[in-house]
Amino acid sequence: MSDTLRFDLDGYLRHIGWEGERRADPATLRGVHLAHTRGIPFENLDALRRIAPSLDLADLMAKMVHSRRGGYCYEHNTLLAGALVALGFKVTGLGARVAVGADRIGSRPRTHMALLVEAPGDPQPYLADVGFGAIGALLEPVPLTAGVEFRDAERRHRLVHVPHDGPLPLWVLQAHDRVKGDWADQYAFTLEPFVQPDFEVVNWHIGTNPRSPFTQRVYVQRVSADRHLLLNGRLLTETRVDGTVVEREVTGEAEARRLLDEEFGIDVPDGMTLLI
Repeated sequence: MSDTLRFDLDGYLRHIGWEGERRADPATLRGVHLAHTRGIPFENLDALRRIAPSLDLADLMAKMVHSRRGGYCYEHNTLLAGALVALGFKVTGLGARVAVGADRIGSRPRTHMALLVEAPGDPQPYLADVGFGAIGALLEPVPLTAGVEFRDAERRHRLVHVPHDGPLPLWVLQAHDRVKGDWADQYAFTLEPFVQPDFEVVNWHIGTNPRSPFTQRVYVQRVSADRHLLLNGRLLTETRVDGTVVEREVTGEAEARRLLDEEFGIDVPDGMTLLI
């Protein structure tokens, strides 16, 4: 998480639209995190072609900053980690088990990447994550504190401890469901550090395994101040900040390509078919 020799911090901050301070403090962390979530789309176009995307910082900059592309969790959070280290933060990679749609947390492998972020002189660590491709994702980092509700931009989150058989405490990120009025588990993690080779292995698995959810159908999302837009296969879902949800089916390949261009800000690779 410390290789920033080829990292263009100026270009990254310009791309996400961050014009604030460049200090390793909580305010900068929150601002850069939110700007990233709104500035770079989530997408799986490489995995849909059975290509494991590069996690090299120079490659991530070329794809996600200097081109009209996005990425999935390993790409987003590796890129954010590079920026935060360049700003002076200490960043530790974490492996998480996705709980959305799972009967029990332990049934899922640790295939999601999140970040533990620490600022010099600040005893409070933060959970940061700009790569969770779901409506329950963090918009801003949250303090690593159990049982407290946090409001991050337009969303509400909390962290809780749950019992398990491992030696380290198990944390679960929960998001408040505005429609149902309750809390929903998003993913679970411990503070065991994950390093780059760990993420390279799971990145290869998620990006190339024919049974991976990201190799099955197009999955892209874009977050703005007033809505969350998701294209999942042929289903386009717009979730507005007031909780209103509008869904419709995309009519065909031409409309899907237009949506990626105009609504998500993504250039589709040459020769690629989206609706497989």
